[in-house]
Amino acid sequence: MTNRRPVRVAIVGTGGIAEGAHVPALAAQGDRVQIVAACDVDPERVKSFCDAHDIPGAYTDLGALLEDAQPDLVHLCTPPGLHAQQARRCLLAGAWVWMEKPPCLSLAEYDLITEAEQSSGAYASVVFQHRFGAAGRHAAVLIASGELGRPLVAHCATTWYRPHAYFDVPWRGSWESEGGGPTMGHGIHQMDLMLALLGDWSEVTAMAARLDRDVQTEDVSVAAVRFDSGALATVVNSVLSPREESYIRIDLTEATVEVRHLYGYGNGDWTYTPAPHVNNPARLTGWTAPRGDEPSSHAAQLTALLDAYDRGERPQVSGQDARRTLELVTAIYRSAFTRTTVTRTDLTADDPFYHRLHGDTGGWAAPAPSESE
Repeated sequence: MTNRRPVRVAIVGTGGIAEGAHVPALAAQGDRVQIVAACDVDPERVKSFCDAHDIPGAYTDLGALLEDAQPDLVHLCTPPGLHAQQARRCLLAGAWVWMEKPPCLSLAEYDLITEAEQSSGAYASVVFQHRFGAAGRHAAVLIASGELGRPLVAHCATTWYRPHAYFDVPWRGSWESEGGGPTMGHGIHQMDLMLALLGDWSEVTAMAARLDRDVQTEDVSVAAVRFDSGALATVVNSVLSPREESYIRIDLTEATVEVRHLYGYGNGDWTYTPAPHVNNPARLTGWTAPRGDEPSSHAAQLTALLDAYDRGERPQVSGQDARRTLELVTAIYRSAFTRTTVTRTDLTADDPFYHRLHGDTGGWAAPAPSESE
């Protein structure tokens, strides 16, 4: 038990993700947190949101919120194009930040967020909640320990479906506001989980296409990824797939590990298939018995974030830990648009893809204003 006062939380952006994921996650923390303010550019919406959840401070200006409410932690639930500027303002005001995915539009923006961390001593973490389910944490420990042998082959698929009407929302499908297509905005969750299980990647060869949706970005991408361990993986990201699924399969020398779900998993969504030479029942029981049964969720990650806040430590999925995932996303775009194999060392500050995920590539870069008029 602790006598520490509740963590003062502000929510910026009061749309569907705030309502459907962040408010329930905060409610699950009980007296550990206190929502003191919310902010939205729409005054009627933020007032309605605050009235519905008994939040005392309703704001339409982030600066005024930070000055008046002085939150300890800010949840950024705004479109990705706003994250870098908003995160920096919060950090420089001394507040920790929890950003919805994708964290920002580029590695350049991410590094500006990190710079603000260093200036303020506060930390910015990204919502990658699939790392935090009990079964996912258990699988990561098993793989890292060598209990399942050496990883050899993997497959990571985010095959979702978004109808044409989904992109009627003005900020969707745009490089400037969303940052990318399914590689950036949808598959990033599963790719982050894949990296949490398999570790650092070393090179990527990819393709991307705009096959059926009226967007600036891609609507599908495929990639081959080599890991530092030597393991090879295929990655598919799509918003064109009527039978939706999120899937990771890892074949190791002792077993195959699989998780099959859509937007979140529980223990029952994971399976372990032993290699033919593995026949010790006690060993198999240890594989399939994670500690606890917490599903992947915003609530699970928020608990870990608040634990780090209490200890004054950098939280998981922040700093270089989260940058690694954005590096993989950037490499997929760079490889697809340049038709080359990309290594992590290629992603330098003098590379156009460091600054913009379309890399100013002809046929992919957003048109200039004069061209679109």
